[in-house]
Amino acid sequence: MSEPEQTIYVIDDDEAMRDSMTWLLEGEGYRVACFDSGEHFLATRHDRMRGCLVLDVRMPEMSGLELHEKLDALGSPLPIIFVTGHGDVPMAVGALQRGACDFIEKPFHNEDLLVRIRRALELDAQLAERRQRDSAISHRLDLLTQRENEVMQLVVAGKLNKQIADELNISMKTVEAHRARVMEKMGVRTLAELVKAVMTLH
Repeated sequence: MSEPEQTIYVIDDDEAMRDSMTWLLEGEGYRVACFDSGEHFLATRHDRMRGCLVLDVRMPEMSGLELHEKLDALGSPLPIIFVTGHGDVPMAVGALQRGACDFIEKPFHNEDLLVRIRRALELDAQLAERRQRDSAISHRLDLLTQRENEVMQLVVAGKLNKQIADELNISMKTVEAHRARVMEKMGVRTLAELVKAVMTLH
């Protein structure tokens, strides 16, 4: 299944603001989807969404901060850029501490917003790559037998073949055979690569 295209999700109750952002972002060649409330966005949200959110802090019904909390609880990885009025800066700083990507104060220069969006999309791409890599490693780990997994854990812990043989009460030859199969199934050539692959999931 191919990765969905990156989209910039603009969530703002101000129609003029949504229109001007759409005009600006589409003019730069970005895909844009607008929502007038957090509820409307949540109704269409799914786990495979890629891109970033440009989210107004102050909205009736559900505020941008409340939407951020809900997305956090859902495990959404989409980077969020908060759009704030001058008085909302402390709130936006708090949101950054809770994992938001960036914020920008109104009125803002278009170029300032575009710089933040480019950064957010780069972050989204990095996160997607990491998820793909982790998923591939998980899949490879699932191919290991229980014994191969035990041998791998001891190898990664820095144990020598003789120590592993003693600990698992098997011959050195068997340890070597398991170790070779582990390397093959995990798609690695060196011990360092194996350690790195296992560590990425911890």
